[in-house]
Amino acid sequence: MKIKKILFIILGCIGVGLGAVGAVLPLLPAFPFLLLAAFCFAKSSERLHNWFINTKLYKNNLESYVKGQGMTCKTKIKIMITVTLLMAFGFTMMMLKSLYIPCIILAIVWVCHIIYFVFGVKTLRITKE
Repeated sequence: MKIKKILFIILGCIGVGLGAVGAVLPLLPAFPFLLLAAFCFAKSSERLHNWFINTKLYKNNLESYVKGQGMTCKTKIKIMITVTLLMAFGFTMMMLKSLYIPCIILAIVWVCHIIYFVFGVKTLRITKE
């Protein structure tokens, strides 16, 4: 039981680190890593979870999605572009090796990803006051 908590804490810390890097670098999305951190901290330590959900990183990138309000259009586009680039790289590498069935599977996963982000995730409208 204790090893499981330690693994969740380690994964959560990795998620926070990569999420912080992703918040700065345009190619790396912060959202999935911060979501991983939130999940891991919730499973491992109430104290770490409370700390994480009160950070500016969480509030700026994840809070609206967790509350069910959705994501900003900018965040959705950033995630879709990043995943598209990474999948395109994998697709190209598999095509060079003539691996057609995995290419088809990857293409289906990519299409499902785009459909999910366009139609499944609410777009949060930011109102200027």
